[in-house]
Amino acid sequence: MAIKIYKPYTPSRRFMTGYVFDDITKTEPEKKLTKFIWSTAWRNNMWRVTTRFRGAWHKRLYRIIDFKWYDKLNVPWKVSAIEYDPYRTCRIALVVFADWEKRYMLAWKGVKVWDAVMIWENSPLKIWNRKQLKDIPEWFNIFNVEITPFTKWKLCRSAWSFISITGKDVALKSVFLKMPSWEIRKFDEKCRATIWQIWNEDHKNIVIWKAWRQRWLWKKPHVLWKSMNPCDHPHWGWEWHTDIGLKYPKSNTWRPVPPGKKTRKVKKWSTKFIVSRRTKN
Repeated sequence: MAIKIYKPYTPSRRFMTGYVFDDITKTEPEKKLTKFIWSTAWRNNMWRVTTRFRGAWHKRLYRIIDFKWYDKLNVPWKVSAIEYDPYRTCRIALVVFADWEKRYMLAWKGVKVWDAVMIWENSPLKIWNRKQLKDIPEWFNIFNVEITPFTKWKLCRSAWSFISITGKDVALKSVFLKMPSWEIRKFDEKCRATIWQIWNEDHKNIVIWKAWRQRWLWKKPHVLWKSMNPCDHPHWGWEWHTDIGLKYPKSNTWRPVPPGKKTRKVKKWSTKFIVSRRTKN
C-alpha cells in the first residue's frame, strides 16, 4: 500500500496525505453483509450530550464482520476480494466458504485473493491460520485475540497492530501476551488467535491536516477546559486563560484527578490477569 501526497494548491492541502487504494480489488460491498446505522448524535434518551466533541457524521454503510466463526470450524474457505471499510483503519477481506456462504473478516498483512485459510484443530503453523494459544509457539505475532475462550475476537483489531506471545505456564494452563502498549497479560490457553498481524501499516503516515477532514471522522473541534464557561467545566478561566485556581485538576464531572493518578478501577475483574503494567508512553 502506498501513500500519496497532495499538491499544495491551497493552504489546507499542504502536507496532507492520503491512501492510493491500489490494494482494493472490489469497490462495492456485499449488500447482504451491510447495514445502515443511524447516528444518535452521541446523546441519550433525554437528548443530552453524553460524549463530547463528536458530531457531523458522514453517511456510510457498516460492514457486518463476524468475530466468532465457531459455526464454521473445520470448514475450508478462500479469500474472494479485499475491500475498504469506512468504519475501520484496516482493510477487510471477503471470504467464501466451501458451502458458498460469504462473510467478512479483517485483512492481514500480505493477504491476496484466493488465499486458502483454515480454522481447524490440526491446522499447520502458517500465517493467517487460526489456532488456540497453547498450539502457537512463543514470540509469534498474533491478532484477533479472545479474552475468554469461545467468545468474540476483541483484542488487536486496528491497523498494523499485533500481540506477541512471551511465555507459557503449563501448570496454570496460561499464556502470557505482550500487548501493543507493552503490558503483559495472562490469558487462558484455550483462547484462539490468528497468526501474523493486521494489514495497512501506512495508516500511521496519514496526515489529516485540515479541520473538515476531521469532521468526516465524527470529530468536532476541542477547546481548552479553561476557555469554557463555569457551567461546562471546573477549570473555567474566561479571562485571558488564568490559572485554574485549584490544587489539582478536575474532570468535567468535578471529580479530582491529581497528576499521574491511575484512573483504572482497583477492583476491576481483569486486574488479576495483568502481570506487568504498561511501560510504553
